[in-house]
Amino acid sequence: MNIDGWIPREQILGAEALSKVPEEFVPQHPSNGNPPTLFLVLNDLVNGIKSSRFTADECNEILSFLEHAYVRLDAWFGWFNTTQSGKEKGSYFWHGRDSTTVRELNAKTLTSGLDDYPRASHPSEDERHVDLRCWMLLAADCMHSIAKLVNKEANSGKVYGETAELLSDFEIINQMHFDSTHGAYLDFGNHTEKVRLSWKEVIGGNNDATRELVREVLQMPELRLVPHIGYVSLFPFMGKIIPTDSWILDKQFDLISNKSTLWTDFGLRSLARTSTLYMKRNTEHDPPYWRGPIWMNMNYLILSALDYYSKDGPYRDRAEVIYNDLRGNLIRNVVRNYRETGFLWEQYDQKQGKGKGCRPFTGWTSLILLVMSESYGSN
Repeated sequence: MNIDGWIPREQILGAEALSKVPEEFVPQHPSNGNPPTLFLVLNDLVNGIKSSRFTADECNEILSFLEHAYVRLDAWFGWFNTTQSGKEKGSYFWHGRDSTTVRELNAKTLTSGLDDYPRASHPSEDERHVDLRCWMLLAADCMHSIAKLVNKEANSGKVYGETAELLSDFEIINQMHFDSTHGAYLDFGNHTEKVRLSWKEVIGGNNDATRELVREVLQMPELRLVPHIGYVSLFPFMGKIIPTDSWILDKQFDLISNKSTLWTDFGLRSLARTSTLYMKRNTEHDPPYWRGPIWMNMNYLILSALDYYSKDGPYRDRAEVIYNDLRGNLIRNVVRNYRETGFLWEQYDQKQGKGKGCRPFTGWTSLILLVMSESYGSN
């Protein structure tokens, strides 16, 4: 962490490591940050203390860590809350998108961790990213709880409580991000659907002509909700922000269970089949990554939310049915692939369920063990 509270994404050390990393991943810019996923763990520890899940010695050890880490966590949150804030109060957007790109169909958002997931076609400071808003609510709520536990509430704890209250306001998040037509939460930004990659003849330095795929904009963008339904659309659901008795919850179940949008027999796909960028290459050399394939980390968070919503409210029975079906699909597919190939995979094909990407991948795909044991932390 630097003096401003920024933590770089990664450090690529040595020639061998450098040779395996795409060029655009190498520079680390202090204006850009990745999701503060550590708060998922911290939040579980805090809730574990509240629910008496730990022994007295374990509680003391956790509290000691939180007290020592508080000053850095405070700085980290402060960096996010200032550098990634949007124009509207309570809005945030991922920095680092390339607004000048002429090669990418949709400028990547590497900082979000969802690299080529479609965002606004024309990056700008007017953007509002629904997933980052949900990460910030998790972080603010967790910091508020930590401040109470380590007796820091008199200082920054009050601010964290106010921030969490603002970001959890259901009416405000609906005004900023909810599209009633599709029943989905969407990003907001300067967007047009009329963008494509076209082959163009490019003259090089020696007057040599080559053909390249170049981005072509056929319609001027306008400020609007970005009509791409996928994992990002489910972040308020995954964050359990939606009240258990809200009709919007039923709409989320429609999106999840519909085979025309996200449902497959192997897990939930990352982008709806109805999206104009579904399984589209982002450049000549970049196949779709978060534009259809199934990812275990997101499916785990969705299962956690389904488990939560299956315990209360008028939609609990529907939540339970979807939970059981999705859990079964994920387990069967991962086990089948493991038996056939001997590997856990980074992601899984949404058409046939075959493992894709890196392997062996015992990172987030190992979450399948928690799915099998139905372990969802502090649910």
